[in-house]
Amino acid sequence: MKQVNRRMTKQKRLILEILRSTKSHPTADWIYDQARKVLPSISLGTVYRNLAVLKEEGEIMELNYGSTYSRYDGNPQNHYHFVCLKCGRVEDVDMPVCSELDKQAEKTRIGEVYYHRLEFYGLCLHCQSGGI
Repeated sequence: MKQVNRRMTKQKRLILEILRSTKSHPTADWIYDQARKVLPSISLGTVYRNLAVLKEEGEIMELNYGSTYSRYDGNPQNHYHFVCLKCGRVEDVDMPVCSELDKQAEKTRIGEVYYHRLEFYGLCLHCQSGGI
């Protein structure tokens, strides 16, 4: 991830605070709704632009699961996720990142591996218990 030295505007700071205060891996629309509670004049375009800048600066991660919208993670460190196939919930998986996977991938002569991304898919505990 490229480090870019950009100024921390109040909008960007607020978006980062919102992301770092939740574990829910929200969409830009959800972040926008939360930001409007503090800065009613903030636009959705400003939220998207700042999310792109924060991603470029390595402050957040963008999670794209092939749907029409991305989710965002306030934890930029490489870690694993679980995606519920029923409700779409995305949760962090509390386990260490297996750096051995990077070494194994390099042994296949594909190139130099910097990091990997891994998601687990299934039914979350809430959906398994029949929750709504």
